[in-house]
Parts: sequence; structure tokens; C-alpha cells
Amino acid sequence: MTLDDVAAVNALEQRLFPVDAWPLHMFLSELSQPDTRHYLVAEDTAGIVGYAGLMCIEPIADVQTIAVVPEQEGRGIGSTLLTLLIDEARARRAADVLLEVRADNPRAQALYVRFGFEQIHIRQRYYRDGVDALIMRLQLDGGSGTTEAGQL
Repeated sequence: MTLDDVAAVNALEQRLFPVDAWPLHMFLSELSQPDTRHYLVAEDTAGIVGYAGLMCIEPIADVQTIAVVPEQEGRGIGSTLLTLLIDEARARRAADVLLEVRADNPRAQALYVRFGFEQIHIRQRYYRDGVDALIMRLQLDGGSGTTEAGQL
């Protein structure tokens, strides 16, 4: 993700997460911290169809955001983005990757479980609309390369 992508990513963010959307300045702030942040976009001929971001402050990496437009779900975009974030976490020598996922989002939960994430906690009423967040963790083995679950 570059600064040129932020307007399109922000428009998608507002569309996909109307209740909990990040404000534009959050994306700008995240991109201004390359020592601890890594952001990606997925594009097709129509433009940006997904995006994802990672914060890594050794030994913990945290998936800050990951989203795919509904019209493109089921095509491996989310898996590819997650694979790349996990690979980046490994490259930055993280021991664990953490993330929050809405308790009412079984599709995302299933993706994370496929990658080896385990639920470790619940943050009650974490989201603005009162939905709980499931805290999930992937323990990295310290190896390098692409995750097995993420092979395409």
C-alpha cells in the first residue's frame, strides 16, 4: 500500500465497515511507520479489491486490518493477504501473530483457524455495535517461508 492507494482503501473501509471504519488519518498514520508497519493491497483490473496491514513490535505481530470486497470473496485474496502478513511477521522475527475478529463473522474465523490461529480470549462488546471480539493467536515456529495453510 502506498499513499496513492489510501483514498481508494479508505473508500472501501467506509463501505465494508460502516460502524467501525477507520478514519482516513489512521491509514496515513500507519503508512508513516514503516519500521513497525506493513500494509498491502490486492488489485484487479477494476482497482483495489482487498487490503491488509500488520504491526510488528518484536516479539508480537498484530494483524491491524484485513478486508476483501464481498464480490471477490472466495477467490483466495484473503488467504493470500494473510499469508503475506504472516510471512512478514516471520521476517520481522515475531514469535506470535495476534488478531481480533468479530464474534459474528464465522467466515473470517474459519480462515484464521485454517491458518492455525487459536482463540485465546474474548473482548466483550469490543465493537461499536456491541459485538464481541475474539482474540486469536498464531504461534510462529521461527521458521521462514510461506505458511503451509497459505500455499496457493
